[in-house]
This record gives sequence, C-alpha cells and structure tokens, in this order.
Amino acid sequence: MTRAELIAFLRRYKLAVQASVAADGSPQAAVVGIAVSDQLEIIFDTLESTRKYENLRADPRIALVIGWDDAVTVQLQGTVDFPEGAELERIRECYFVPYPDGRERLAWPGITHARVRPSWLRYSDFTREPPYLYEWNAADQPEDDEEEDGPVTPRAPSVTVS
Repeated sequence: MTRAELIAFLRRYKLAVQASVAADGSPQAAVVGIAVSDQLEIIFDTLESTRKYENLRADPRIALVIGWDDAVTVQLQGTVDFPEGAELERIRECYFVPYPDGRERLAWPGITHARVRPSWLRYSDFTREPPYLYEWNAADQPEDDEEEDGPVTPRAPSVTVS
C-alpha cells in the first residue's frame, strides 16, 4: 500500500469516530467530520466548550475509526494539536475542501480546528478472502518519507487472516 493509496482511501470518508479520555479516566467518543491532508494528517473542527476539546487539551492522545461501512476500515492512533497562525490556515484550507460550509462556522464563538498526526494505524479489508490487514507505524518510517505517492513502509509484512 502506498501513502497515496492510504490517503485516497481515507478521503473517501467524511466522518470518523474519535475517542479520547477524560480527566477522571472515563472514555469519551464522538462522531466528527474529517479532512485528510497530503501529509496524512486528519483534521476536524470542534468547539472549545466540548468534552472532546477539553479531553484532548489535557491529554492529546486520540484514536479514530474511519470507514466502518463496506467491511473496510482504518483504525488509527496518534496525537492531536490545535495549530495557530499559518499552520491553522493551512489545515483549515484542507478542511474546507470536503466542508466548504466550514467557512461559515468560523463565525461561531469558540470554533477551532484539530490536527491529528497518526503514530499507528491498521487498514483492514474484510471483503477479501482471506481478509487483508495492513499495519503502519510512524516510528518505522524513514525521515524523508514525505512523498505523497511514495511507499508506506509496513511495520510488519502484510498480514492475512483466515
């Protein structure tokens, strides 16, 4: 699987389920509208008054599930930040591609945009026989693996499950 193929798969979807942890350790999940950058960043908007925002400000670890229909999915873990300045403008422009109405939400008090940088993901395709599983770990990627259409180095060889 190449980086371009992975990004293309993720861009087929506009929704994800995100999971975070509250200060008391309890889990919290929410459906969020997503965009995917050429750098394999997941972007979503939220309000500063939401539980997810408070959770992620206190603990930036996040998990996402993208593409749960059609028996093909990506499970993703990473860290989230809330960029400012030029980086905020860059990720907003990415977000506005699938969500042009997001520009109107900029007038909402407390609106902000989150950027998720994956550290691990698993692509699962259960439409194949046997099913195809592909695992990726950011720590295993070469420093210069930034090309959109270059190969994504798997953590382990492709795994099939029978």
